[in-house]
Amino acid sequence: MSSHWDRREFLKKSSAASMAALAAGAPLAGFLAGCNEAKIKSTADTVILLWMAGGMAHTDTFDPKKYTAFTKGMQANDVLSTFKSVPTALDDIYFSEGLSAIGKVLDKGTVIRSYVAADMGHILHSRHQYHWHTCYKPPQSVLAPHIGSWISNQLGPVNKVIPAFIDIGQRFSLGEGEELKAFHTAGFLGNEFGPFVIPDPSAGLESVKPPIGMNMSRFEKRNQLYNELMSKSPMGEMGSDYQKESMRRSMEQAYMLLKSPEAAAFDLSKEPKENYDIYNTGKFGLGCLMAKRLTEKGARFISVTTEYEPFKNWDTHDNGHTRLADMKKQIDGPIAQLIKDLDQSGHLDRTLIILASEFSRDMMVEGRPDLKVQEQVNQPDIIQELKNYGMHRHFTDGCSMLMFGGGIKKGNVYGKTADERPCKTIEKPIKIDQIHQTIYHALGIPQDTHYLVEKRPFYTTPDGLGKAAMDLFS
Repeated sequence: MSSHWDRREFLKKSSAASMAALAAGAPLAGFLAGCNEAKIKSTADTVILLWMAGGMAHTDTFDPKKYTAFTKGMQANDVLSTFKSVPTALDDIYFSEGLSAIGKVLDKGTVIRSYVAADMGHILHSRHQYHWHTCYKPPQSVLAPHIGSWISNQLGPVNKVIPAFIDIGQRFSLGEGEELKAFHTAGFLGNEFGPFVIPDPSAGLESVKPPIGMNMSRFEKRNQLYNELMSKSPMGEMGSDYQKESMRRSMEQAYMLLKSPEAAAFDLSKEPKENYDIYNTGKFGLGCLMAKRLTEKGARFISVTTEYEPFKNWDTHDNGHTRLADMKKQIDGPIAQLIKDLDQSGHLDRTLIILASEFSRDMMVEGRPDLKVQEQVNQPDIIQELKNYGMHRHFTDGCSMLMFGGGIKKGNVYGKTADERPCKTIEKPIKIDQIHQTIYHALGIPQDTHYLVEKRPFYTTPDGLGKAAMDLFS
């Protein structure tokens, strides 16, 4: 939840950043004398980001604490977890009830229990999501590229027909849609490195077909006219030459996919029914199935989201317990099956899968214990109704993540949070610049990767200071 003033201010400054990026045209000098670091041996070729949009409570998912059942008249401060703990594949490591399928494949990956989200004052989902996906706090004078765009720019597609950056499941016609668009972009890198967006995976094949009523020959003619228009438009009328060329290449990529047999990877009806039914828990589950199929066909970066929509899904400002029970049904089976399928097909070793959220939640603390911020929801001290039984406030000082494949340690637990409120990080805190550099390191992208934009270096992580968490690797 966020105030209208904050959202307007965010949009105004983000729009200004967009104009600055367009005016800048190309990154003015390419790489600054290349990257100075020695070449890194990659451990992954593909990244799948499973995005739990809205704020996933760590104590009710992958870092359970003492369970307290709901009773009328209970003390809110006594509630740490609203679900029982269930065993995982690792001895003495537990997940929250409803996540047992993912727990059974934890021997193939790492649970991180010490992610610390940024302090940015009044907490806005859109600001923290922007920060997680770009590694930069908004607003910026230059629009920061999404991590998927950096990876697309640096490595290109694995399969030249499959778009290098595919985003599955997020619509922009919802509340805060414009704020979400602010980080679903390649920024100054250019349109060709932006996301290929599939709002609904069940209609995925339609995303790579000409519009209804347009046959292929007519589509080809339109594509030809578009290229002619771009080549003849005066400088500045449709952006800089760099931006026009980037847009032209992005259209060529889409056109190539339309004519390719690889487009069948988007058609989920071709999946065997037995497997399809496991994934078919809703949009997110089918998004995981599409991610599996695209990975097997050579995708580079795929994001699958539970979708951010204010006051829905993980955005549990009320009915936290009942809402989470439903969210777990949507994610548990599909995520576990995705890991098992890629492992069985031999792709998991070179595919880095990340499950993350912008921050966690707590019933009593907004922000973090030593830096509380404006509360956005009323939590009574005495709970009389089930709707107040859950993790309603935004908590930034202890969040859970999962990582599988791509060289990450198997059967590993990284970091720790306190067992009593506030359940904050007490061992091995890890922040977003480390997460990004860990992903880049797995892909063989050097830490000092940057462009010169407006005569200043713009790094993949602020000032190029982020360092990979090497003890996450096997």
